[in-house]
Amino acid sequence: MMKSSAYPTLDGLLDLACRDGVEIRPTLLRVLTDLYVQKPTHSAEEEAQYIELALGLIEAVDTSTRAAVVASLSNYPAAPASILRKLASVESRLGSADSTHISAETDNLVEMFFAAGAEDRRLILINLDAAAGTPVRRPPPASSEVIRRLETAALQHNIGEFSRMLERALGISQVLAERIARDHSGEPIVIAAKAYGMQSAVLRRILLFLNPAIGQSVERVHDLARLFDELTPQVAERMVAIWRMTGGQSQPSHEPVLSHDKRGNPRSLSTPAQHRSIRGRDEQPSRFKTSGR
Repeated sequence: MMKSSAYPTLDGLLDLACRDGVEIRPTLLRVLTDLYVQKPTHSAEEEAQYIELALGLIEAVDTSTRAAVVASLSNYPAAPASILRKLASVESRLGSADSTHISAETDNLVEMFFAAGAEDRRLILINLDAAAGTPVRRPPPASSEVIRRLETAALQHNIGEFSRMLERALGISQVLAERIARDHSGEPIVIAAKAYGMQSAVLRRILLFLNPAIGQSVERVHDLARLFDELTPQVAERMVAIWRMTGGQSQPSHEPVLSHDKRGNPRSLSTPAQHRSIRGRDEQPSRFKTSGR
């Protein structure tokens, strides 16, 4: 590969790649394109070297890198036509294979997340927002009726009904909805609650009553409430998008769920004793209030 005399800041990366065999081509193409679009005009040498370097890298990088380059050049009036044609050609030729690869990657990520412990799950979520190439589609606007039914199912310890509601609300597979509802650590429920726009107090009640493995530990509920406060909607929505790509999908429900169906009457909410217990827990800020950020 030629020296980038027109782009001296890249010479260190090129030397590293040549000497140690480090895979820096995706980073190199992103940085090269970022440097290119920072200047409104270019000399003939700069133009020629950018085209030569970029053309040599486009086929060697992944789909997310090519998408990032397309995004950068689409807003640049003088983007080289040869680069745009090359990007379109490669994407058309490799699109099918890349889709299969992305599907396998999402399956692996889901399995990795569910197999991980609490701390490793937090690390995955911290790094997830930086992941490129995963389409994000917001869940439908939160329906108060759906949220109420989720809470009711949790208060009645009805994991089956809770998972069915979760499946319809988020548009995920039945198997994955069951897995989320029965998870003994609780992070998947936190992610679903954040993505669907649930209030923190409602989530705490769900955590307390849905799964005894979570609700019997005040410390665990406190940790999950803190995670809910720290988690951004964007990260939660990205994880839900990944869930939708795994194990089949269900269509998200945009309609309020009927109050009466063959699974019982969800309007029979928790007993007065349960409500008093919930209010008592919610009024103890020392247990659930997170540290100031």
